[in-house]
Amino acid sequence: MKQLLPFLLALPLAAQAQIGGRAAFPFLTLPPSAQVAALGGMTASARSADPTQFFASPALLNADMDHAAAVSYVSYVSDIKQSTAAYAFTTEKRGRFGLGLTYLSYGSLESYDAAGNSLGTFSVNEYALTGADSYTKGKFTFGLAAKLAVSGIAGNRAVGLAADAGVLYKPSAQDFTVGLVVKNAGYMLKPYTASAREPLPLDVQLGTTVKPEHMPLRFTFTAHHLHQWNIQYLDPNARGTLDANNVEVKPSFNWGDNLARHFTAAAELLLGKGLSLRAGYNHLQARELRLDNVGGGAGFSFGAMVRISQFQLDYTYATLQAAGSSNYFTLSRRFGAAPSSLAH
Repeated sequence: MKQLLPFLLALPLAAQAQIGGRAAFPFLTLPPSAQVAALGGMTASARSADPTQFFASPALLNADMDHAAAVSYVSYVSDIKQSTAAYAFTTEKRGRFGLGLTYLSYGSLESYDAAGNSLGTFSVNEYALTGADSYTKGKFTFGLAAKLAVSGIAGNRAVGLAADAGVLYKPSAQDFTVGLVVKNAGYMLKPYTASAREPLPLDVQLGTTVKPEHMPLRFTFTAHHLHQWNIQYLDPNARGTLDANNVEVKPSFNWGDNLARHFTAAAELLLGKGLSLRAGYNHLQARELRLDNVGGGAGFSFGAMVRISQFQLDYTYATLQAAGSSNYFTLSRRFGAAPSSLAH
């Protein structure tokens, strides 16, 4: 891990904009747990004892996670379900590690030939195996994660290899952190049959988490897609408005809206050592998942954490759009004495 810093400095050079392109393995961008979902779906700076946090950034691996395991579950729409498992541990000579698995199932789908005759059913699923390592030097923690991503449709497989690299700055005497992470930098090793290779869903995130002194609140702000300025999608088929001359005016690029799409914000109310409430907002999700003229609460998320003895339960209710929402559940357990840093 002592050789990690040069890699962290060089990796952003690969963060080139993918404007106009498609990204393979988009499931890698989904929140892996209830806590991340409550923070707006991403975070580069929010430390906790939940080992699933290293999916958000490998630099979030910390001593509070040592010998802790977690499982997470969310049901999206219809038969689409996601499960995540993670375990973190430390060694005397080789540092702190995290191991994780994310599995996404789309259920069974009907298959038909060109004439419309049923050919039975087939399954669609995706999964990623992740290994992470972190190294702390003074007030900085450096982390690196490697992922093997596999996507399968009716027996066809696509395989990709990705890496996350992050750094976290934390003054020891303050409840304040700043984090930078480059996510999903990698290569599609094997595309689907007769398909071209596609880029992975690269993202560069910069965030901060701060708890003002003498206040039971912790705030998290994250800027994402820093490598790509224009992330505003304009539907060419969308109807425009009519001006005074009854001429249709199509939607155009909005500088302020595009800027807001780069940010998420979240707040956590700390009600004690074992209870907290969370709320988050993701403007990009709010704009992309809203129905025509109806927001339906898209982009907002609300959650809670309850800790009893060695067990911690996190729950988040996230609104996808006006037609439905998702419920995230994460259960974690520490196999050993709880560290004093768990106290708020």
